[in-house]
Amino acid sequence: MILGQISYLDCIVFLICLAPQLLIQVGIFRMATWLLGALPSLIFQVFVMPYHFFRERYFTPYERRSPFVQRATVFQDIVIRCVRFAFAFMPAYIGRVFFSKPVALPFLRFRMLRHGVWSPPLKWSEVIRPNFRGTWITSNQLEQPDVVVYYCHGGGFSMGSGYFYMEFLLAWVALLEDAGYRNPALFALEYTLVPDTTYPTQLQETLAGYEYVLSTVHDSSRICVGGDSAGATLILSFLLYITDHPELRHHTPGFVIMISPWITIVSPNNRNTASDYLNDESLELYGRQYVGSKVPVDDPLVSPGNCKDVTKWTLASPERGWFFMFGSEEVLAHETRSLISLLKKAGVPVKVHEQSGGIHAWPVASLYLGETKQERQKGLQEIAWAIRDRIS
Repeated sequence: MILGQISYLDCIVFLICLAPQLLIQVGIFRMATWLLGALPSLIFQVFVMPYHFFRERYFTPYERRSPFVQRATVFQDIVIRCVRFAFAFMPAYIGRVFFSKPVALPFLRFRMLRHGVWSPPLKWSEVIRPNFRGTWITSNQLEQPDVVVYYCHGGGFSMGSGYFYMEFLLAWVALLEDAGYRNPALFALEYTLVPDTTYPTQLQETLAGYEYVLSTVHDSSRICVGGDSAGATLILSFLLYITDHPELRHHTPGFVIMISPWITIVSPNNRNTASDYLNDESLELYGRQYVGSKVPVDDPLVSPGNCKDVTKWTLASPERGWFFMFGSEEVLAHETRSLISLLKKAGVPVKVHEQSGGIHAWPVASLYLGETKQERQKGLQEIAWAIRDRIS
């Protein structure tokens, strides 16, 4: 199921879905308090954002525009500027409502109805256990899958849900079918968000979710683990964890997909760029909240980029290797390149797609913001065929 580009109508409907949930989940008093405190910034941005938009887009020579703006449509440019503002100024307790199930699921239903999809060919069901929960997606729940993607969503550990990613995940499974799999499946972990709890709870839930997927497919070589941003951090921590546990080392997954991974939680190499909507200050704030007070922020299990042991990465790597997708304009790009270099030094198979001028998690965002069907599917198609090439 691959729907069309997000429209301005979709944006209006999303806001209609969002408004009551802000009152329910945040509360009138807390919401009003934040709005009053943020009012000067909001008023300032009402004038500044349009000014910067028109100045860069229409009054700046092409070669001096930011790499993202050079190739972005007007709609994409507007959306990313709004996301950049929200990431910098909106607190996580409000941001998490944007990504929550009560907002994302009605919005997805509207999107499907608008495109004439009354009953999606792929089905999803919630899996709730005492030590983890998530969403299982497949076309035939009665038949054993021939490949399973185990996915952890991004969101700075403080926001996000599988339902916000649902359209992306459904498209992923559909493209795996197009790539030749008989019954591909995907399990999206719903890890507990910060500040409800901190590390190591999320890592423990990632381990429990993987064991569940393994019990379903019975063959770890047919499991592809992956994630974007903070979700990719959890996958990296999980892979490092199993190197010290022989009972798990024999169940290493077959392949790894890294979409704009957050390699090192706190690093001087996480630097702002002219294009990316992330900023290093907010990232560090979210990262330190996730780490909490139980472990040092440079502990490799909580911040995998701090592991420089080639032997350990060799043990952590699946036999069929890794696939990295990230943008050259990302705040996190430098640390991603460092890990790729380390993995290549370890001699493990690594495939890399670094998009020139690309921003954070664009393979995810482009499914919604891409102007053409080809643009929307491009990143996911490359991922699906990379899996097919390694897990046949």
